[in-house]
Parts: sequence; C-alpha cells; structure tokens
Amino acid sequence: MGSRWSSEEERQPLLGPGLGPGLGASWRSREAAAAALPAAVPVPGRVYGRRWLVLLLFSLLAFVQGLVWNTWGPIQNSARQAYGFSSWDIALLVLWGPIGFLPCFAFMWLLDKRGLRITVLLTSFLMVLGTGLRCIPISDLMLKRRLIHGGQMLNGLAGPTVMNAAPFLSTTWFSADERATATAIASMLSYLGGACAFLVGPLVVPAPNGTSPLLAAESSRAHIKDRIEAVLYAEFGVVCLIFSATLAYFPPRPPLPPSVAAASQRLSYRRSVCRLLSNFRFLMIALAYAIPLGVFAGWSGVLDLILTPAHVSQVDAGWIGFWSIVGGCVVGIAMARFADFIRGMLKLILLLLFSGATLSSTWFTLTCLNSITHLPLTTVTLYASCILLGVFLNSSVPIFFELFVETVYPVPEGITCGVVTFLSNMFMGVLLFFLTFYHTELSWFNWCLPGSCLLSLLLILCFRESYDRLYLDVVVSV
Repeated sequence: MGSRWSSEEERQPLLGPGLGPGLGASWRSREAAAAALPAAVPVPGRVYGRRWLVLLLFSLLAFVQGLVWNTWGPIQNSARQAYGFSSWDIALLVLWGPIGFLPCFAFMWLLDKRGLRITVLLTSFLMVLGTGLRCIPISDLMLKRRLIHGGQMLNGLAGPTVMNAAPFLSTTWFSADERATATAIASMLSYLGGACAFLVGPLVVPAPNGTSPLLAAESSRAHIKDRIEAVLYAEFGVVCLIFSATLAYFPPRPPLPPSVAAASQRLSYRRSVCRLLSNFRFLMIALAYAIPLGVFAGWSGVLDLILTPAHVSQVDAGWIGFWSIVGGCVVGIAMARFADFIRGMLKLILLLLFSGATLSSTWFTLTCLNSITHLPLTTVTLYASCILLGVFLNSSVPIFFELFVETVYPVPEGITCGVVTFLSNMFMGVLLFFLTFYHTELSWFNWCLPGSCLLSLLLILCFRESYDRLYLDVVVSV
C-alpha cells in the first residue's frame, strides 16, 4: 500500500533487526543492541548542508499558516464593515484553527506511513486551496463569507502538520546536538506568523470611520474591502510559491541518517497510540503542556477585553500580544540551543520557565486587582507582566516537544506530538467556544492563568525524566 509514493527501500529501517529499540528486541536490551551495532553496520552520523534548506521551507510553511490563520483577528472591525461579518463569524474564523486538529490522527498516520515529503506537500496544497478560495471574486457577500470560512477551514487542516512534524524533521535531518534548535525554529515560526498578522493587517487595512457621512462611509467600505483583498491575494501568492518550492525540492530524508536514533525503526501506529495512552508519565507531562498553554491561548484571544477595565486600547493589547509571541520565539530558540549544548536538562529548563510564568501571571492578576492589592496599575506594569508571561509560556513549547519524544521513544515523533497538540487545541477550542457566550465578566479568567501555571509546575516537579533517545545516540555512537 502506497508503493506508488515511495520505494520499498525507502520504507525499510536503516538499521537491521535487533540493532535498536523497537526492532523486535526488548527495550530493556538496549545495551546489548548498542554493543552489537558497531560490529554490524557503520554508526550513522553524517549531516548534509541541505538540511537547512529543508528546515527553511518547512519553517516558511509554518510561518504562513500562522499568518493566514490570524488574518482576521487584527482587522476584525474592518472585516465587519467590508463583508458584514458578525461576532460569531469572527469567533468562528479563529476557531477554524483548533477545529482543524480534529483529523489530527489522520495526519499523524500519514506522517508515520508516507513520510515527511508527502505530508508536507498535502499540507501546502490544502493551504493553496484555502487561500485561493478566499480570493475568488464574487459580489454576493453571503457566498463570499462562506468561501472565506471554507478557506480558513482548509488552512486550519494544515495545522496538525506544521505543529506536529517539527521533532520528526529535526530527528530525520539533524544530529543530536542540533535537534532541539531545529525543533524550536520549526515549531516557533508558526507562532511568529500569527504574531506578524498584528503588523500586516493593521498596516495595510485601514480602520473604519464610524462618524463619516453615508456616501463617504460607502466609499470607505469599498476602499477597506480592496485593501483586505490585497492582503488575501498576497498571502495566496506566497503560499503558491512555497508549494512550488516544496514540490520542486523537499526530500523525505537524507541519504544517510544523522544519528542512530534517526536510523532506528519505530513502533507501529497502533502500538504507539496504545503505549502513549497507557504511559502515566507521558500523560502527566502532556497535561502539564496542554492545560496552561490552552488557557493562555484562550486568554490571549480576549486580552483586549480583559485589559479594557484598565483603560488599555485594542491597539496596545495587540502590541502586547505581538511582543509576547516574538519574545517567546527568541527565548525558545535560545533555550533550545542551550539544551543542545547541555544535554539532559529539559526538566530543569521547564521548571525555570514555569516558575517565571507562575510569578508573572500572579503579578498580572494582582495588578488588575489594584483596588485591593494597591499594586501600581500602569501601562509599564501591564506590558511587562503580559510580555513576560508570553515569553515564559511560548518558549516552553520546543522544550516540551523534545521531552515528549525522549520520554516515549521509540514511539514516532509525529504521533507523540500529535497527541499532545490535539489535547492542547481541543482544550483551547472548548475554552474559546465557552468565552464566545460568556465574555461579559472575565476577571475570573485571570485567576485561571496562575492556577494552570502552578498546576503545570507541580506536574513537572513530580515528573521523572528519562532520555532514552539521547542514551541511544550517545552510547551507541561511542
């Protein structure tokens, strides 16, 4: 099955049976497998310069997917006037992101069975279709709104790949001392794309002027619609270029594996899912990831409403969200590079990050209750606490991904991260859906942040870490 897509040789493990975990030998006999490897085959460990091109193409795809997903949030007032969107429409345009994770397990199966190239090509093709639907010129606003929703849904279906495949790509193409850095770059660019939407939309699309006369308002509506369509056409063009580039060159894997772990055969899809669901340590660290990041995503979506009582404008709230994501991307890549240099420290890094997240979220919550706590409520304190919270939480994503893979190895990376991101996005989707109907009083929501961060901190503290994949690379390579 699938022989038309890959050759029989490509579907075979690069190490023979018994030479690594999950190869018919017991996982407890990894020392024996490590001892047998040097006499059987050359130890893999070659890296190719083209790995950076593969990482660049994947990262650009993730960046644009995040950019397209967040197209409408920063320009929602303009979109209401140009296309007649309702509040429910705006909320649904955002919800297509987590809804796109419903078929996440199908993309996990595809990544496991067909490899990286086929999965990335399908993902980029879905984005071409989605961004193309939004550009179809039609005067019927009702039909136009439906096409836009359909386009956002197709772009949401690309989410499972761009969010889950980063550890798979880093293991396939990068050596053990570069894996965390590659995972951070590939996984953080999607967040950065969503953040850049706060710049692209407001810079290109003018805000509506509700005080203009009727004739001037109609002219303004037409101008706003033209500017929005310019953004949609530009995004469609960029997606087409990335699809063409991946179609021209995006190899499924290098000729020789960069590490022993990359060469090892993994568990089957069914066995992998069963092992994940029965692994208490994995479920513990998965909840430590899904709960606070799901709460933070929902909280970020209504940040402008939360900050309204503090007299913070929607523009300032957008800038707070932008800098928190950008800071999280920069710190996340720096932390991942640090983890590559000093191996076996993922738990310690997460403890430090979530200690900072707990303190900064508590600072923000108590600042909003300044009538009771008498803490200074200024723009500087709100900016500082919100941005620090975003930096600590967003930068933890690639560290979590690497720890997930190490914990349950030899379960394939795509399946491991797919289960976790599915849980996180479902949690975020339910929370956003709930907030759509109960958004009049949001002060209670501030307390969810320090509570979820503290719960995650305790789960990480109780978590017993293991580095089975790293053990294989270090011991067998020696």
